[in-house]
Amino acid sequence: DVSSPKHGKVDPDNMPHVGGNMWAGGTGGRDTAGLGGKGGPYRLDAGHRVYQVSQAEKDAVPEEVKRAAREMGQKAFKRRLKEIQMSEYDASTYERFSGAVRRQVQSLRIILDNLQ
Repeated sequence: DVSSPKHGKVDPDNMPHVGGNMWAGGTGGRDTAGLGGKGGPYRLDAGHRVYQVSQAEKDAVPEEVKRAAREMGQKAFKRRLKEIQMSEYDASTYERFSGAVRRQVQSLRIILDNLQ
C-alpha cells in the first residue's frame, strides 16, 4: 500500500532498484520519486530500465496520497525554478518552444550517439 510521497534515499552507487518504498530514481515502486511506480511525488529517471506497475494499481492510490504527491511535486518544481533563476512564465515559454522541436532534438541525439 502507498502511505505518503517522499523523495527517497539516493543510492551513491546508482544501482537499479525495482519495487519497494525506499530509493529515489527506482522503478515500479511506491511513494518515492522514480518511474513506473505509484504514489510518488514526481518522476525521477536514474537511467535504468523502467518496470511499470499496472494502471489498476495506480488508480487504487487514495486521493489524499495523490493530492500530497501533487503538492510535493509542485513545491519541488518551484524550488528548482528558483535555483535556476527561472519564473513559471519562463518555464511555460521554454516548454512551448522546446515541445515544438522535441522530436527533431531526439532524432539529432540518436544520430550523434550513433556517430560516437
